[in-house]
Amino acid sequence: MPEETIAAIATPPGKGGVAIVRMSGKDAFAIAEKMFSPAGKRAVRDFAPYRLYPGQIAAEGFSDYGLCVFFRAPHSYTGEDVAEFQCHGGENVARGILKRCFALGARGAERGEFTRRAFLNGKLSLASAEGLADMINGESDAEVRAGYLLYSETLTGKVRACQDELKELLAGADAAADYPEEDLEERTAEELRPALGKIRAEISALASGYGQGKKVKSGVTVALCGKPNTGKSSLLNRLLGYEKAIVSDVAGTTRDAVEGTIEIGGVRFNLYDTAGIRESGDKIEAIGIERAENIVRSADIVVLVSDETEGAGEDARLFSLIGDKPLVRLFNKADLGGEAPPGTDAAVSALTGEGMEKLREILYEKGFGARSEDAAFLVEERHFKALVKAREALLRAEEGCGVRPLELVAADMTEAWETLGEITGETASEAVIEEIFSKFCVGK
Repeated sequence: MPEETIAAIATPPGKGGVAIVRMSGKDAFAIAEKMFSPAGKRAVRDFAPYRLYPGQIAAEGFSDYGLCVFFRAPHSYTGEDVAEFQCHGGENVARGILKRCFALGARGAERGEFTRRAFLNGKLSLASAEGLADMINGESDAEVRAGYLLYSETLTGKVRACQDELKELLAGADAAADYPEEDLEERTAEELRPALGKIRAEISALASGYGQGKKVKSGVTVALCGKPNTGKSSLLNRLLGYEKAIVSDVAGTTRDAVEGTIEIGGVRFNLYDTAGIRESGDKIEAIGIERAENIVRSADIVVLVSDETEGAGEDARLFSLIGDKPLVRLFNKADLGGEAPPGTDAAVSALTGEGMEKLREILYEKGFGARSEDAAFLVEERHFKALVKAREALLRAEEGCGVRPLELVAADMTEAWETLGEITGETASEAVIEEIFSKFCVGK
């Protein structure tokens, strides 16, 4: 357990109703006792933990009337003794209390140091800490939900279950290798093969969720494309609910991609209004068209916009870019009474808003599949890579059963166990740990 007592303001900067100053470490209670004068002449040392007590908080140069609460080790967030002051929410009030904490022996906490101490003291796994960071930094409901699932040890529990199974199998393999005279190696190899296959299937099932999880974390990219002057910019403005793109009857008005973000079903969708893809002698427009092509190549969904005057936009150049991406064929300007071409997914009017709710439903279905409130999304690339590496090691072990010496099979099994430990934190490098906790703010 670290010897130093750390302190930080745990609430965002700015004016507010309440600010929180937090301390953690062996001297947290002693420092708090010197700063806090409880109402009713009760002694701080007699405080019951996990209860708020009102009183005077001595700051640097002034006092404030607020609340104090203690959390005793190991039953605290960090696993150490923790004391918190809840004061009035002026920036200078909290800063003055923090300065007093420093004057009495605490030092300033580094980014994520409270949570890092929680990890070091076994209060949460490394994956759980990453989930907490995802919740704090989440920009959509889906990101917050996925972060909470990670924080609540959903992934960690499944990974540790695989590790426990591997540990048990390794014990049997080691015993067979240690006593060759008992002729256990062949029988052990036969028993290992299906057991390893089962664990590998469990890991594959976890890894398969990364495609959806990646979209949760970074959003679903949607390219609005089609021939010039089919209403792509008007469609973007209607989806966003405000005027973002310039709208004009002049073909080729959109020279560069215009982007905006919306939420559908709690998931972030990144929309790009692209320049109409066509041959152009205008150098500026040609640059916009090139950028539009790059967006289409990288998009998760392509919305092909057409209207009654321009047709479906069946352009070979565009379709070569789309490839096998999910495609939404959209007929715009439905308010004019035109007939949608065959194969149209939805008819809308960017002018009146007709059909927009249907379009949102289609985008969610194409980009994210069935709605799921409690799916254990795999959102971190680091976790995905570790699962893939562990799966490969297990496949080598499985294929080596009965073919290679049991010691070599056990080495692959050990590699799989250690790689899974990179997710939970048991075998993660110091560099990985540093990077993860650098994502937190100072007071967390």
